Amino acid sequence: MTGKGDGAVVRAAGGVLWRHGPDGAEVAVVHRPRYDDWSLPKGHVEPDENCVVGGLREVVEETGFSARFVRRIGQVSYDVPRRGRHGPGGATARKRVSYWSALAGSGEFAPNEETDELRWLSVKAGTALLTYPMDKRILRAFGKQPDSTATMLIVRHAKAGRKQGYQGDDLARPLDGNGRAQAEALVDLLSAFGPGRLLSAPPVRCTQTLEPLAAETGLPLALEPTVSETAYARDPVAAHRRIREIARAGEESGTVPVVCSQGGVIPELTAWWAGADGVRLPPARNRKASVWVLTTSGGRLLTMDHIDSPLPLHANT
Repeated sequence: MTGKGDGAVVRAAGGVLWRHGPDGAEVAVVHRPRYDDWSLPKGHVEPDENCVVGGLREVVEETGFSARFVRRIGQVSYDVPRRGRHGPGGATARKRVSYWSALAGSGEFAPNEETDELRWLSVKAGTALLTYPMDKRILRAFGKQPDSTATMLIVRHAKAGRKQGYQGDDLARPLDGNGRAQAEALVDLLSAFGPGRLLSAPPVRCTQTLEPLAAETGLPLALEPTVSETAYARDPVAAHRRIREIARAGEESGTVPVVCSQGGVIPELTAWWAGADGVRLPPARNRKASVWVLTTSGGRLLTMDHIDSPLPLHANT
């Protein structure tokens, strides 16, 4: 599509909804009557919504199935007409759609305004049915990803003000107002991955980061001293061994562990794990309240994705 782009970006997100079938993964492909096309479930992200949260909402709304995200698949971009500027020479915006692997839970499809038919198909058959090449590319990428649903989340604690300005034991330094807002936003973001176990380094700013999620889910919040900055500096090998143990325990129990740690630990820990298991480490600023999404098998790292912030895009600073 051609047009006079002005740098505007339209955010959208969705997922490849899938379930275990007798011959491998079965994926959901939906028909949209408005366009008479077959596509993957997706939609616009609201201005006050995190892209991951919006993507899961769209998957659930368009298919009727509950789901949890497992790992990132990729992103596609294309031009769309700006609202009110249709026709030859009309201005365009760049639409960016992020896709995640979404493991289906319970539910049932019911025809609605957005989608009037859903088919569960193999990756090969689903790719053939999809209307658009970009959707086909996403589904092929999904088919090439490791066949694992074991997910682990590593969270950097939310904002807690400046260490230099705090009077008292730094271990007791609490979240500030911005940090509390980040911790609340983390509830929806982390919930998109179906958390089942919560662990935190001992500093108060770490435990407070996961307390809203613990309150929302009813999960106990356990201390994990090995992932504190002090313990990591003293014995990083113990932390490396422990993080693999946590991953394996999650795989065996079918639960998703969430580990909250600190800025002096996470960059080195993720770099070590990526290097040890031959996984590409994506670019990351490791900002406060950022999240690493890892998939593992037997405690071995398979994929790594990074979410820069739990807040909506316009709220990030």
